[in-house]
Amino acid sequence: MHGIDGIIYLILIACLMPYFFTIVAKMAAGFKAQDNQNPREFLAKTTGLAARANAAQQNSFESLPLFISAILMAEYMVVPQFFIMLLGTAYLVLRVLYGICYMANWATLRSIIWFLSMACPIALLLIVIKLVS
Repeated sequence: MHGIDGIIYLILIACLMPYFFTIVAKMAAGFKAQDNQNPREFLAKTTGLAARANAAQQNSFESLPLFISAILMAEYMVVPQFFIMLLGTAYLVLRVLYGICYMANWATLRSIIWFLSMACPIALLLIVIKLVS
């Protein structure tokens, strides 16, 4: 996986990841067909694992704009593919670990992993800034 194909897969996986956490949240909460009338209200009222998985889902969506913009800007500015794939893959792996920590209720480790995951797209944007200055 290299070039634009790799970039597309990175973005696709990052965009699908929040839905995995949504499925976990709904399964943990015993989601039923009638709950689909207002699933956001249903998930907002959950506790425990379901609430934590829902929070991981929300945070995953919140981090997407920074990740996608960093990946696309890096590709546009012809940052070496190695750096794009390395930092993009690291972001994805760290986001999976972040979700696991969130669902396991490991708050301190979750915060550390969140910071490291956010450092990946920020590093890409810093490389872009260095290229244009």
